[in-house]
Amino acid sequence: MTVPTIGSLRVNGATLHYEVRGRGPLLLLIPGGTGGAASFDGIADDLAAAYTVATYDPRGMARSTLDDPEAEQHVAEHADDAYRMLELLSPGEPALVLGVSSGAIAALHLLTAHPERVARVVAHEPPVVEVLPDAAEHRVLITHVRETLRTQGLMPAMAVFAAGLRKEGDATEPKDGLELPPRAAARADQTMGDLPYFVGRIVPGFMSYAPDVRRLEGLSDRLVLAGGQDSPGELPYRAAAFLAERLGTEFQHFPGGHVGLTTHPEEFGEHLRRILRDSGAEGQARERTAC
Repeated sequence: MTVPTIGSLRVNGATLHYEVRGRGPLLLLIPGGTGGAASFDGIADDLAAAYTVATYDPRGMARSTLDDPEAEQHVAEHADDAYRMLELLSPGEPALVLGVSSGAIAALHLLTAHPERVARVVAHEPPVVEVLPDAAEHRVLITHVRETLRTQGLMPAMAVFAAGLRKEGDATEPKDGLELPPRAAARADQTMGDLPYFVGRIVPGFMSYAPDVRRLEGLSDRLVLAGGQDSPGELPYRAAAFLAERLGTEFQHFPGGHVGLTTHPEEFGEHLRRILRDSGAEGQARERTAC
């Protein structure tokens, strides 16, 4: 296991914890959900053989602290955090970016706000539900989650949220949640500790986000939208696939479901490398790094 270099970065309203390992073109990994830098432990070491891999805890999660713990959370601010990481670790050079779930939403905004800093974005199941024809239904879901959190508490709100993400007519729990690798299981306490912040701040702030589709159309050659092989029909997959269709780009499938990064880390990492290699982004970023 590679021992990462650990640092902290002061940004607007927060201090970010980050970790860097490896050599080569910068690959910034943006976590989603309640995952922080540790959610990439299963793939970071292998990727570090070819890249400088940077991971971090998003503001308010794990070791990244907020100046105001009650502050509302906005996609643009989280994307600016990612931009500040790029400026710190790869000043002036376009980088490779992977974002998962809510982290993929931040990655989409990063691409539209700072395209000159991004060689390629791989966005795995960003739940950009505002692009869907039935977006109004999902606005109701978000309101229901917030109201349930206020009146009944965390776990009932999580139940409402999870039910809204499942395939239509599917009353079972997602298969990806049944068994976790040891590293993921060890993060369970941290995950539970961050849930109130995630449900109360991240879910409403991110799932109400509408990406600039017209802007993304002009940048689609730098964007790879992806979903899990086991996810078709689930809300984040539907949103990502619909966006790919609107942009006229190929939709990639990763092993596992929405949390394939956690349940199938080796296969997930290998598929990511294949996408970057086949797209030519890896070579382009490497050439710029060598200049």
